[in-house]
Amino acid sequence: MWNEKIETMSREEKKKLQSERLVAQVKKLYETVPFYKKRMDEKGVTPADIQSIEDISKLPFMTKDDLREVYPHGLLAVKQEDIVEVHMSSGTTGKPVVMEYTRKDIDDWAEAVARALAMNGVSSSSTIQVSYGYGLFTGGFGIHHGGQKIGASVIPMSGGNTKKQLQVLQDFQPEYLACTPSYAMYLAEAAIEEGIVDKLNLKYGIFGAEPWSEAMRKEIESKLNIKALDIYGLTEISGPGVAMECEYQDMLHVADDLFYPEIINPETGEVLPFGEKGELVFTTLTKEGTPVLRYRTKDITFLSEEKCKCGRTTIRMHRLMGRTDDMLIIRGVNVFPSQIEEVLLKIEGVEPHYQLVVERKGNLDTLEVQVEMSDKLFSDSVGKLEEVAKEIERNLYATLSIHAKITLVEPKSIPRSEGKAKRVIDKRTI
Repeated sequence: MWNEKIETMSREEKKKLQSERLVAQVKKLYETVPFYKKRMDEKGVTPADIQSIEDISKLPFMTKDDLREVYPHGLLAVKQEDIVEVHMSSGTTGKPVVMEYTRKDIDDWAEAVARALAMNGVSSSSTIQVSYGYGLFTGGFGIHHGGQKIGASVIPMSGGNTKKQLQVLQDFQPEYLACTPSYAMYLAEAAIEEGIVDKLNLKYGIFGAEPWSEAMRKEIESKLNIKALDIYGLTEISGPGVAMECEYQDMLHVADDLFYPEIINPETGEVLPFGEKGELVFTTLTKEGTPVLRYRTKDITFLSEEKCKCGRTTIRMHRLMGRTDDMLIIRGVNVFPSQIEEVLLKIEGVEPHYQLVVERKGNLDTLEVQVEMSDKLFSDSVGKLEEVAKEIERNLYATLSIHAKITLVEPKSIPRSEGKAKRVIDKRTI
């Protein structure tokens, strides 16, 4: 059974637990992993300098490049025979990031996911259709482990094969669907086309693995008649379940006894106070196989320590506002795809499918926003289409302070994704 008491601990109790775990973790890693000893020595830090969670800022940061440098086993803090499961990133831009799990790591991961699911009503009588990919990607296995820890019935669909996905949704009547938000939208469109939405028993969606806007949430909820919930995780920390929204959908509860969060200024590395937006950093407090200290996620958000309306006292993080590596700088302006998505979904007649095309013409960067029309808008007059394009351009300028070329494209002409959606085509680097 998962430990529900952790979620209502007092700040003092939680800080004591976090401190004990951090001190033990740092001592172990310094003594057993050459990578950590070298990095701490370079910064002039010893385990004796880490006496409580407040001392965490003395430790060096880690980045994805560090993890690639030690591929495949350079972070291993236990014997190889103690590893029972391995996951890794896709490695499309270099060596993959490898994370190795002991039996306890899997149990802790399942614990985090179980808490996340349970806060939204998942029980032993629930059924979850897991349409995240299984395999080296952590998404499918993470929800699977957590659902089984609760005792729920888990359908391991994995991604793709949309026709079969819809068939299983009808035949097995799961109340919960877990997948990326872009694939949820894809499934919703297919279900509407087949006229089967009313035949489904879905009540909740557990969506993550990519940033998505509040407007997209409302679109998915409207099309599938569900409550859409944001879940957060990443391979480098463990996988999904690091944080999740409760029923109030008011920020995500972090499993902060297992994963300690910080927010830093991405330029200076300075730790920022609660409520201030910056880059999210995580430290694994209990992981045995391949622990990480102060891992820079590149995700942009802010943290709150205010008690949630649900009664949980865990640190909460705001939904992702973008990523430092997804951020486009166009004519000196920082632009995140999620900002554009928020604008588009407020305009009648356009669909939540778009691509951003960035080019350099001479010394000037240009932004083109290609956005799909609805079937109804597509059949409207040329004058109406021009009016909608101008409305999008005006609203984007009001939000971003830059002008963009708006191209309305035919329904279903933008490629759909069964995994993470590809939103940006940056031709400046091609």
